[in-house]
Amino acid sequence: MNYISEINRLRREKNAVIMAHYYQTGDIQDIADFVGDSLALAQEAEKTTADIIVLCGVHFMGETAKILNPAKKVLIPDTLAGCSLADSCLADKFGEFTAQHPDYTVVTYVNTTAAVKALSDICVTSTNAKKIIEQLPAEEKIIFAPDKNLGDYINSTTGRNMLLWNGACHVHEQFSLEKLLTLKAEYPNAEVLAHPECKKHVLLAADFIGSTQALLNYSAKSDKTQFLVATESGILHQMQKQSPHKEFIPVPPNDSTCACNECNFMRLNTLEKLYLCLKNETPEILIDEQIRQKAVKPILRMLELSK
Repeated sequence: MNYISEINRLRREKNAVIMAHYYQTGDIQDIADFVGDSLALAQEAEKTTADIIVLCGVHFMGETAKILNPAKKVLIPDTLAGCSLADSCLADKFGEFTAQHPDYTVVTYVNTTAAVKALSDICVTSTNAKKIIEQLPAEEKIIFAPDKNLGDYINSTTGRNMLLWNGACHVHEQFSLEKLLTLKAEYPNAEVLAHPECKKHVLLAADFIGSTQALLNYSAKSDKTQFLVATESGILHQMQKQSPHKEFIPVPPNDSTCACNECNFMRLNTLEKLYLCLKNETPEILIDEQIRQKAVKPILRMLELSK
C-alpha cells in the first residue's frame, strides 16, 4: 500500500488536518499540513477549520488540541505516545503540592496532562516561558512544573526564585557533557545549540539556548555552517531542509552508543499508524468536560500572553 497517497486521499475526503511536532520522523513531518513546536501546534489548533485534527506527537499535544476544540474530533496515531515530563507530574500528587502553597501562582509547562492543566493558572512552552514569567509581578510567588531544568534556567535568566517541581525530560536529561566536549574538539568551528530542558552543565557549554523553534530559527540565520545540536534529533530534519549547505551534528546521550538522542515516545508514530488513524478515526482523544473547562483557561491565558 502507498500510505502517502492513501493519507492524502483520506484527509481530503474527511476535511482532516495533520499536525506534526518537530520531533516526529522526517516522513511524517513531510506529509503534515503543519509542522511546529508545542506553542505553534496549540496556536494552529486554536484556529483550524478542519473537522478532524490528527496530532502526530505525544498524548498531551492531542489533549491540548481537544481542549481548544471540544466540538472537533481529535486523533493521535498511537495513544502509547506519552511524555516523561507529563508522567513525572501526576495530578493527584500535584494537587496536594499546590494545596500546600495556596498563595502561589501555578505555572505549568504545556508538557502536562489535561488534569494538571486544570490545576494551573497559566501554561507555558519553552518558547514563551521566559516572556510570560517576566510579565508577572516581581514579587509574585510562583510554582513552576514539571521541568526542573527549564525552571532553573528561567530562574537564572529572570532573577526569579520560582518553586520548582522535580520533573525532567528523559531525552534532554541524558545529554553527555563529555561527548559534547569531545565533539567540540572535533568540530572547533561549530556552534552548540541547546534546549533549556537540558541540564545546567550542558547549557553552560552552549553558544545558543532556546526552544525547538528558536534553535531552528537561529541555525537558519547564523553565519556558521556547523552546529552541535543538543535536543531531540527530529529537529535536524527541518534544520537540514532550511539550510542544506550546513552540517548538523546531534549530541549523543550518556547511556548509548547511538550517535543521536531520540524520544522513544515520539517515534511510536509511523506512516502506517497515521493511515489507520485516519481510516478508522481512532484512537480519539476524549476529555472530561469539567476538566476541559478548567484546563482551557490557563492555555488561553498562555496564548494571550504570547502575543
